[in-house]
Amino acid sequence: MSLFLFVLKRVGRGLLTLWFAVTVTFLLLRLLPGDPALAVANPNMTRETRAALLTQYGLEESLPVQYVKYLWQLLQGNLGISFHQNTEVTTVLMERLPWTLLLAASSLLVTVVVGIPLGVLAASRRGGLWDRFVQIVAVTGQSLFVPSLGILLLYVFGLQLNWFPIGGAYTDGTYGGEWYLSVISHLVLPCLSLVFAQLGAYVLTMRSSLIDALGEDYVVLANANGLPARRVLWKHALRNALLPTTTLVGLQLGFVVGGAVLIETVYAYPGIGRGIYEAVTQLDFPVLQGAFLLLAVTVVAVNMITDIAYGILDPRVKAAS
Repeated sequence: MSLFLFVLKRVGRGLLTLWFAVTVTFLLLRLLPGDPALAVANPNMTRETRAALLTQYGLEESLPVQYVKYLWQLLQGNLGISFHQNTEVTTVLMERLPWTLLLAASSLLVTVVVGIPLGVLAASRRGGLWDRFVQIVAVTGQSLFVPSLGILLLYVFGLQLNWFPIGGAYTDGTYGGEWYLSVISHLVLPCLSLVFAQLGAYVLTMRSSLIDALGEDYVVLANANGLPARRVLWKHALRNALLPTTTLVGLQLGFVVGGAVLIETVYAYPGIGRGIYEAVTQLDFPVLQGAFLLLAVTVVAVNMITDIAYGILDPRVKAAS
């Protein structure tokens, strides 16, 4: 299969996935208990005013009509108007997006920087004390529920030791360098919660891939030729072992996004996740639809790019497609 057809096929799958995600989100939100009209209509309004307001938001129309109109708005780049804030959804999301990006990017960076060396350490000392310790830490992190871990860190390091702030993204009234330090201090606990929860996947994948690479013929030949063990490990074996771990970065993005939604709620962090929680309590359909669409686009795009990159790096994947 040519590279063009391979890429075209992956893009088509990505667009189909997005349409499916948009449709499922639209239908599921309509199944939420409660009346979304209460979010836009005051009980003290006259019947005529209430009807006009519901007509403005299209809430009096049938479900198929609402769905078609919603798809048409999306094609025009219009995410609608927030019921609760009476503001464009795009504006609402763009105010929160930088905080979620900061949290997700910092946690992903720390996870990769810590996870890969730990995986290498475990593989290079297979069966030893360090290997067992690293595996225990990795499996423990994967077994914990993200909000529970967040609450635990919040209680120990925020309330008991008072080392870090317990909520928000920065301290009001700070400016300049003090503001940046405040942002970092508020970021530490949410970031650590996500790092510890996803670290195990990177450590175990790196360990498994490197153990397989160390058993390959070219590594055995390099050792037989008298090359230093450290050079064989870091220059020859690690290069091939990194491919599955690199792919994991894209695949784990969905976990990072889902974890960020939960962690932002625990720490009252003003990102997209916290916005989703608030929109659910307010039955603010446009904000929920816009937030889920934004998260879906991000996950699908990164996975599609990772899939294409993997196919380019490993021709066997492209040939099998």
